[in-house]
Amino acid sequence: MSGRMDLSRLHDALDAQRRARDLSWRQLAEEAGVSPSLLSRMGNGQRPDLDGFIALVQWLGTPAEEFMSHSGDDQAAATPAHGPTPELETQLAMLLRARDDLPEADKEYLLEIVGATMRRIKHHAGAAGTDVAGPAASSDAGFGRLPQ
Repeated sequence: MSGRMDLSRLHDALDAQRRARDLSWRQLAEEAGVSPSLLSRMGNGQRPDLDGFIALVQWLGTPAEEFMSHSGDDQAAATPAHGPTPELETQLAMLLRARDDLPEADKEYLLEIVGATMRRIKHHAGAAGTDVAGPAASSDAGFGRLPQ
């Protein structure tokens, strides 16, 4: 099964962030480091090149996987309700690594706080006999460091 970029999802996310930050498409392009014509072409249904895609998802601060779909599958089949979900720690680490406005030490500190919180949730869920924290609480692995 091959994966494809979900252009409409990417464009919708860009538009939502653009509106939230009260930017024009030209300002978004400047901040993201892409040409305004790239955004115009995307609005007309053309996919960006790889460098443009990377610049845009980095500007959004969202993992690229959020904008992937699987050919031959509808969205519901591509992301089953009870299918594997990336660990919360992994998702947060990816988001923090994409930020350039935080020093590395602060990123590490934030991940330590989240790790302690997840351990507490796991402990309390285990004591109550339920797993309210889901798959993210199942492991503390890799929480002291950001994945490379």
